[in-house]
Amino acid sequence: MEMGKAVLFLLLGFVLLIKGADYFVDGSSSVAKKLRVPTLIIGLTIVAMGTSLPELSVSITASMANSNALAVSNVIGSNIFNLMVVLGASALMAPMHVSGEVLKKDFPFTIACALLLLGLGYHGMVLSRADGAILLALFLGFLAYQIRSALIARRAEGRAEQDVALDAAMDMAQDEEDEEIREISMGLSLLFIVGGAAAVKLGGDWVVDGAKTIAAFCGLSENLIGLTIVALGTSLPELVTSVIAARKNELDMAIGNVVGSNVFNILMILGVASTLSPIAFIPENVTDIAFLLAFSALVWVFCMVKKRLYRLGGSVMLAIYAAYTVYICLR
Repeated sequence: MEMGKAVLFLLLGFVLLIKGADYFVDGSSSVAKKLRVPTLIIGLTIVAMGTSLPELSVSITASMANSNALAVSNVIGSNIFNLMVVLGASALMAPMHVSGEVLKKDFPFTIACALLLLGLGYHGMVLSRADGAILLALFLGFLAYQIRSALIARRAEGRAEQDVALDAAMDMAQDEEDEEIREISMGLSLLFIVGGAAAVKLGGDWVVDGAKTIAAFCGLSENLIGLTIVALGTSLPELVTSVIAARKNELDMAIGNVVGSNVFNILMILGVASTLSPIAFIPENVTDIAFLLAFSALVWVFCMVKKRLYRLGGSVMLAIYAAYTVYICLR
């Protein structure tokens, strides 16, 4: 594949990944709504995972094609991009309130996931199928905990409401939330699901093929391409979702999207990829996970200041990411 075709395939692959994920989420959400699945559960599962479908497709495709450096670096690069750029850009829109739940539980859990990945990968410098099973088991536990917590919170809130007028207002808000999920016919929903999944799969193939060709043509490592171009492209859904949420003052959603996506990337994506085919680690992976841990701790500290992420913190995060990008290009 010549250079021009490789770039074209890379760009078209990104388009297929992002649009395919959109259609998959629309179709799945509509089916879930028809089956009377609570909106909250849809948001915690289908929508949250939908923004990470591009990373999932690319990493699994890369793993099956023995492009191990690309499989791991895509996840690590996406998580670093989510933390430093997505949250940094969102904070520039407006200072972001960070809930105590995120600070006490969710953020530490993302750091624990990165530590676990570092430990599993460093041991023998490979993510084995057994390691993948461990990651997947933790992800299922995390998902079950989130759903259970959300349902308990919803029931507690319902019991606490005594005022009829307030109940009516809550129902109206729920109706507005439901309207955000586009309800379409079952046939069209299934078409969206199948077509969206096919587009994501094809897009992942094209991105991996294009990235490998560009890396070979330019004399760059697949690890570098995965940390930069591929990570940026597959993180576009998180960037768009969080920035739009910040502009609409839905600041908890902006932070929750990033935290949830980073957990999904490590536990689910690398869990599935390494279960299908063991993934070899390289020394750069270990170094980049160490950077991910340092960046996670830094953002955690920024968020602890009065439980807000201010514009200054966002600017510092963007500047640090720019410096990190220069470093990985020069090393």
